[in-house]
Amino acid sequence: MVERRGAAIRISALRKEYGVGPGRIVALDGIDLTIRPGEFVCVVGPSGCGKSTLLRILAGLDRATTGALDVDAAGWRVTNAMVFQDSGLFPWMTVETNVGFGLMTRGVPAGEAAARVDAALKLVGLTKFRRHFPHQLSGGMRQRGAIARAFVTDPGMLLMDEPFAALDAQNRVILQAELVRLWEETGKTVVYITHSIEEALLLGDRTVVMTAQPGRIKKIIDVTFPHPRDLIALSASAELGELKLAIWRILEEEVMRARAEIER
Repeated sequence: MVERRGAAIRISALRKEYGVGPGRIVALDGIDLTIRPGEFVCVVGPSGCGKSTLLRILAGLDRATTGALDVDAAGWRVTNAMVFQDSGLFPWMTVETNVGFGLMTRGVPAGEAAARVDAALKLVGLTKFRRHFPHQLSGGMRQRGAIARAFVTDPGMLLMDEPFAALDAQNRVILQAELVRLWEETGKTVVYITHSIEEALLLGDRTVVMTAQPGRIKKIIDVTFPHPRDLIALSASAELGELKLAIWRILEEEVMRARAEIER
């Protein structure tokens, strides 16, 4: 694996509120988290716990109400890139044009942009499909295109919001392995939101477990499985099963607590 060289992230006492007065909603409260350069961090938690809100704040698409966020992305062309559950590819553009769109909007010279698009397409195995439109691709191939579009800008961190949740089981496993390979080759920092405990453990260096709303960090679990990872073999291991059960018990407790508070 290459040297880990992505952005460093420091979050301190971060709080996010929506609305004012009696209708005010606290989405995140007291988030403290440091992510090392090149680390792959997965975030799991009950529905509505603020996982996606945290990612949007990291991306600069939303602002924290209070607290501090420091991203050190010195030396990177772009601070971050996002990949969502829906690929977000423009239907009227070819794969090649979609992947290069961010470079075009940043005024990257045509020759350099073409070379970077070529490299990104090769990275995700879409070179032969560069002239295809999104509707001509499978769901898994569209997500590969979205990943290529994120990587081509050379971001310091890659922010991913349940990117494989809508895929069938086989494509999900293939793309999980593909993502781990790309991360191992590039050394970028990855923050990955998922509802799947197993996915978090298969992919990440650490798993951040959040509480029910308002979202707080309940526990951070180190995932010490060595790299490169054989995801299929790892998914059948007793060690992964034990970690999965431990995290499930934490989330189960949070869900039951949230339900009890609603019923009061």
